[in-house]
Amino acid sequence: MQSEVQIPIDSFSLEGLLTIPEKSTSLVLFVHGSGSSRFSPRNNFVANVLNEGNIATLLIDLLSEKEDAVYETRFNIDLLTERVIAIIKWLKQHKDTSTMSLGLFGSSTGAAAALMAAARQPEDIQAVVSRGGRPDLAKTSLKEVNAPTLLIVGEKDFEVIKLNQSAFAMLSAKKELEIVPEATHLFEEPGSLEKVAKLAQNWFATYLKL
Repeated sequence: MQSEVQIPIDSFSLEGLLTIPEKSTSLVLFVHGSGSSRFSPRNNFVANVLNEGNIATLLIDLLSEKEDAVYETRFNIDLLTERVIAIIKWLKQHKDTSTMSLGLFGSSTGAAAALMAAARQPEDIQAVVSRGGRPDLAKTSLKEVNAPTLLIVGEKDFEVIKLNQSAFAMLSAKKELEIVPEATHLFEEPGSLEKVAKLAQNWFATYLKL
């Protein structure tokens, strides 16, 4: 089942695409990074792989068009975290997803928002995956994350590797740091995104109730 959803936030609604394979019992919410949207080709690729593994997905914009036009807003991690939490609460009330176990897939700045949301909603989030993310921006919230967390970084994304290593050291939950060989920040190299998707699928299959 695939449907477009609108989640009311303040005076407007966030638009998303909810995909629920038959017999799914778990769902992954994609937390997009700065300047990205529910149409992100990389996140859509990963979502399709998760769907093939019988995991439901929600690809959704975290900002309105007006908000996204403001550069500073894209990097407002606190605001993004509040939106993620609001979406989690909506999923917990929606008839088709209320009983599903939840995971978060964050990319770029979205990884920080995902981790901060996991720290604030520990009873709701069972697993987190970051792709080329900035988990370091979650700062002190990293120590409060209980959900098993996988950080995925490209081998040639040198600065982001360092930032992920520092964040990894602060995480006290079950954790792994995977370096994808030959990959740069956007995982555009042949086979790189497939590797990311398979790592994510295996992580969620392990820690979500399938």
